[in-house]
Amino acid sequence: MVGRVIAVPRDVRELADEVLFPAAMRVDGLDALPAAHLDALAAAGLYGAPVPREAGGLGLDLGGICTVAEELASGCLATAFVWIQHRGLVTTLAAEGTPAALRDQWLGPVCQGKVRGGITTIGLIPGPPQLRARPAPGGWQLSGEAPWVTGWGLVDLLLLTARGPEETAVTLIVDAAAQPGLTASRQWLAAVNASATVRLRFDGVTVPGERFVSRVAFDPAASLRPDRLRVDGSLALGVTGRCCRLLGPGPLDDELAACRQRLDAALAADTATMAQARAAASELAVRAAAALAVRDGSKAVTADAHAQRLAREALFLLVFGLRPAIKTALLRRLGAAPG
Repeated sequence: MVGRVIAVPRDVRELADEVLFPAAMRVDGLDALPAAHLDALAAAGLYGAPVPREAGGLGLDLGGICTVAEELASGCLATAFVWIQHRGLVTTLAAEGTPAALRDQWLGPVCQGKVRGGITTIGLIPGPPQLRARPAPGGWQLSGEAPWVTGWGLVDLLLLTARGPEETAVTLIVDAAAQPGLTASRQWLAAVNASATVRLRFDGVTVPGERFVSRVAFDPAASLRPDRLRVDGSLALGVTGRCCRLLGPGPLDDELAACRQRLDAALAADTATMAQARAAASELAVRAAAALAVRDGSKAVTADAHAQRLAREALFLLVFGLRPAIKTALLRRLGAAPG
């Protein structure tokens, strides 16, 4: 597959089935993804997936990105989870409003996967700011925390959005590496632990002015836009899809297709509609994993069983990318909140 620009979805499924899934149990026990997994994604052109072809990418629209995310998650959720973090960096660099110097320096290597990105949008989350950016001589200074940063040690750059002065959101590109004032503490996870997720503490970390991307008015609704929430739903579809394929043809296949259609339809609706669709996808992943475990019986709880791995991944996806409306919808579906 090296050097080949892949079609969607057939060749992506080939990558998931022939490279990622056979190694999924081994990766589940690792502290970090094998470099070979990320190299395979780079060789397939997937790091530039959302970038127009004329700029060096695959030119996939949101639907194409969702399809790729779903297929990769069906093979190895940890790999898919690290890969989707890169999307924020590459789309930002390709955007017209991004400073040309940043685009010229990094867009090519970032599309090729030679430079890989992570993301934290903690500055967009409603509520009291957890991470602040303030002007400093020669650039910006960061103080506070980013509780969930994925791919530490696997990525090179971090696209970071912090709360700026006068209720603004400041976006910067930060080196994903040890530096003065920065402390990384590992988050040990019950699933996708190989994603190398950390908590970052910033104590006056200085970011040079040439790494500045943008400063806009803080919008509490920015992190709740349906298009921002849609891709994460593909991870739940991927886990469900793998369970369905291990189970064989059955009613869950129709539920999976209906969930996918519901997520796609919600793109044209509002946040509440997308929240309901996301909740439905996450709940389906839990039920599909439970069905697989029941079908497999006692062997499902052995350490080398895909059923128990997929069940833990479904648990992870109940809380990943959770927003209040999704949480409420899920609790209702699970019988723990009024209808």
